Order: sequence, then structure tokens, then C-alpha cells
Amino acid sequence: MKVRFLAAGAAVALTISALAACSTSTSGPTSTPSGDKPYAGTTLSYWATNQGTDLNADKTILQPELDKFEQQTGIHVNLEVIGWDNMTNNTLQAAISGQGPDVVNIGNTNATTMQATGAFMPFDATALAAIGGKDKFLASAWGTTGPAGVDPVSVPLYSQVYGLFYNKAMFAAANLQPPTTWEDLVADAKALTNAANGTWGIVLPGATVNVSMHMQYIFAQQNGGSPFKADGTPNFDTPENVAAVQRYVSLMTDGYANPSTAQYTNGVQATNDFATGKVGMYMAQIGNVATLTQSGMDPTQYGVVPIPAPANAPAASKTIGTFIAGTNISIFNFTQHKDAALEFVKFMTSPDEQEILNKAYSMLSPVQGVPADAFSQWPDMATAWSSILANNAVPMAQVSTVSAYQTNVGGGIVQLFAQAATGQAVSDADIQTMLDQAQQKMQG
Repeated sequence: MKVRFLAAGAAVALTISALAACSTSTSGPTSTPSGDKPYAGTTLSYWATNQGTDLNADKTILQPELDKFEQQTGIHVNLEVIGWDNMTNNTLQAAISGQGPDVVNIGNTNATTMQATGAFMPFDATALAAIGGKDKFLASAWGTTGPAGVDPVSVPLYSQVYGLFYNKAMFAAANLQPPTTWEDLVADAKALTNAANGTWGIVLPGATVNVSMHMQYIFAQQNGGSPFKADGTPNFDTPENVAAVQRYVSLMTDGYANPSTAQYTNGVQATNDFATGKVGMYMAQIGNVATLTQSGMDPTQYGVVPIPAPANAPAASKTIGTFIAGTNISIFNFTQHKDAALEFVKFMTSPDEQEILNKAYSMLSPVQGVPADAFSQWPDMATAWSSILANNAVPMAQVSTVSAYQTNVGGGIVQLFAQAATGQAVSDADIQTMLDQAQQKMQG
């Protein structure tokens, strides 16, 4: 999931309150189905998140599928592809104004935030039956749709997990093995770094807010901690959370990542560094495979292993290497075409369509029985990613303040990277101060 959210703290609470007050809700069918194409002539608007290498790549991938859907149902879909840096705020603005698309993609880490707004159609038993039922989805993917016991307002569309990419040629030249502990990773990064030659052990997109939050969450989980208490309230200023941030930032302060990457505002920049052999390792989501392929690097040139935990991690946390990221699909309550929108969601989450789309985007389908066709030529890669999803993934915290956590903690880590890039040390006290300030903002 690649999401950036710009409001924080009390502003988030105010926004959610406003959304709940302003959103509209209707129920029941919008027309009476009849014939083979009961909603023919209907036009839907769809905001799709940028999943491909750029916005045009998404249009190239999606438009033929939307044309196919129109041929099957008579429902026309107007497509707009929106970058992740704008999608969350655009979606919230649409919810406030009541003017926006019928159907929209959301990052699954925002599922509970969107649930709290009241602006989206719940997928109750009737709606789920209309799209093929809850059981069509993998249980792990369904866990990203929001809190248990509440009808979700989104269903899974694309699944992603993080892995540690490593350059096989660089590892072989240095006589290294893929790391199985964090200590191994640091030792490998040190061995691969030669700043004078412009090669580095690892690349870090230091100015990318969402990735910074993702890494902090994963590392905190590996440490046996969490940014949130069981009741969902922020719990940032703990030793486990401080250590998680220090572990990430220290890769730069210790000299294993190019300081200039503290200015990288998106994952594509880091992916390009890895693809061009400037770095030996890269912690990234499976969706970056498509960018690597476009850059001329195929899976015979790199391997993927779980992001390793420290050797002394709690036993229950040693296998954690990622959270289940990805993209869900939602329907706005204000749509006048709920039945047609459900037909569209059913189509997008159908096994045949899932196979096509997830292959195009080099992702894992959240739908039962859909093969990892993006890696059909590379069985080892398919096995690696499937194993990470099955054995190393945990859900993101299902709380309504995840977006604000991303803004405040992810943004705070970006500032620490900027500090590290100038050669300044980043102490535990610096991290503690940042986390304390982030928690205060969250608490208003």
C-alpha cells in the first residue's frame, strides 16, 4: 500500500466527524434487474490508484478490461488514475462534498479510517452475496478490510507484501549469502558498500512518508511491540518503537546507504538504484517487480527473502517480515448506481480478472485459487512471495488513526533521515522526542 495522508491529530478527528455528518446513505437496489444486461446504459466513474510504473501504464492496463466489462454488462466506466500522494485526500474531500466517483480504490491500511467516516457503502451480507461472497477472498487478505464484527466498506483487490530484494551478482562477487537475521543484513550491507565507487549496501527512500511508517511498523512488530495499544490508542513512545526507528535510520547513519537517498520521495527512485546495480539490497513491496522489469532487471538477477528480524527477537516475532499491504475497492454511499457498482466490483474481483490484473501489476491476488502468474516463468520467485504472504505477514493495526500515524510518525522519520543525511547522529533521545511529539498530535 502506498498512501500519504496530510491531515493529522485533531484535524483527523474533525475530518471524520465532518464526514459522518455530511455523508449520505441510501439502501436497496437502484433499479430492477431484468434480462442479461439489467444495467446497460449506466455510466460509472472509477478512481483507480496508481499501481503501475506511471499513470499512463495503469490506463493501458485497465482500459481494455473496462471495455471488456462494458461488452459483458453494457455498463460504461469512466476511468481516472490518481497517484497515491493525492488519493487519500481526494477521497476524503469527495466524501465531505458528496461529489466524487461511484467506485474508488483505497489503500488497505486506511480501511478502518474510511469505515469511520460513514461515507461508504457497507458490504453487508446482501452486498457480499452480489459480488460472490466473503469466502472468495483469502482469510489473510480479508483481515485488511477493517475491524472484526463490522460490515466492511471495502473488499480486497490487490495484495502486496514486503520482501528484501538482493542483487545475486553483487552477493556472489562478495561471497555473501542472503541474510536470515538483521545482524546478517547489516554485515552484508557493510561488505557491499564502497562509497568511493558509488555502490552502497542498501537503498532507503528516506523522504517517502508511507514507506517510513511501514518500516517502523514492521520493525516494531519484530521487536515484540506495536505503535498501538489493544484498545487502538497510540503507544508510540515505547522502547520497542524507539528501537524500530533506530534500526531503520541507522542504516544511513552507519554509512551503508547513500545520504542523497534521504531526498527520495517515492519508491520508483529507489527501485531504479537497485535495478542499475548501485545498491545490493532493497526492502520493497512485490509491486516493485513491475518497475524492475521495465528497467531491464528480471528475477534471474535478484532474489527475495523475508525482511529479517534481529537474532534476539522474541520467539513469537522472529518470523515477522511484513504486514499485508495492498489495495481495496469501495463504493461511495452517494452513488446513484449501487447495483451497477456492485457488478463492477464483482467483475474486478472475479478469478479471471484477478489473474489478468495481478499478473500485469506483478502482485498477489487476494482471491482464492488465483495463481501467481506474474512469476510463472520463475517458480522460485512465485514460491518466495507466496511463502512470505503465508508465513511472514501480519495485519496492519485495524484502527481509524492509521493514516494520522503515517503522517506523524512516518513524517517524523523523514525528518530524522534528513538529519542523518547531513552527517548528524540520530540518538535514541532524538527518536523518543519525535515519537512523543507524534503521540501528542494524535491525542490532540
